[in-house]
Amino acid sequence: MPDRAGPARRRDTSARRLLRHRPTEQSLFSCIYGLVLASALVAALEATGEEADPGPDALWVVLTALAAAAAHGYAHVIAVRASPDGKATGSRLRLVLAEWPLVAAVLPSVAMLLAAVAGWWSEAAAADTALLFNTVALFGWGTWAARVAGYGWPSACRAGGMDMMIGLMVIIADVLIE
Repeated sequence: MPDRAGPARRRDTSARRLLRHRPTEQSLFSCIYGLVLASALVAALEATGEEADPGPDALWVVLTALAAAAAHGYAHVIAVRASPDGKATGSRLRLVLAEWPLVAAVLPSVAMLLAAVAGWWSEAAAADTALLFNTVALFGWGTWAARVAGYGWPSACRAGGMDMMIGLMVIIADVLIE
C-alpha cells in the first residue's frame, strides 16, 4: 500500500532521525575547536627545509589537544564554582572529561602523521591530507549542526561553508608562511 503522507512524512522522519543523533553544543564546540587546533598544529609543525619527523609532530598534536581539553574543562569547573549559586552541576572530573570530543577530533590528523612515520607517504603529503580532511570535516560539522537546528539544505551548506572558511584560512596561512 503506498504511503499516502508522501514527502511531508518522509521529511518528518528525516528530521526526527537528525534530532535523535543531535550532538550537544559542547561536543560541537569541542569537535570544531579540535579540528581547527589540529589544522593549525599540523601546519605549524610541518617541516619546511628541514628533516621531516612526523612522529614527534603527532605526539605534539595529541599532547596539545589533551592540554587544551584539560584547560577548557577546568575553565568550566572554575566557572561553575564562581557562578552566583555556587552549585556544581556534576563532578569536576566529569566537566573535564566532557572535553573528549576535542581530543577525538585531532585523531585523524594524528593517524595521517603516523602513516608518514610508517613510510606510507611523506610528512608533507600527510600534512596536506590532514589539512584537507579537517577543512572538509569543518564543512560537514557546520552543515550537520545547521540541519539539526532546522535550517534547510541551502542555509545549512552556507553555514558549513563559513565553518570551512576557518580551515581554508589555516591552509592559506600555511602556504604564505612557507
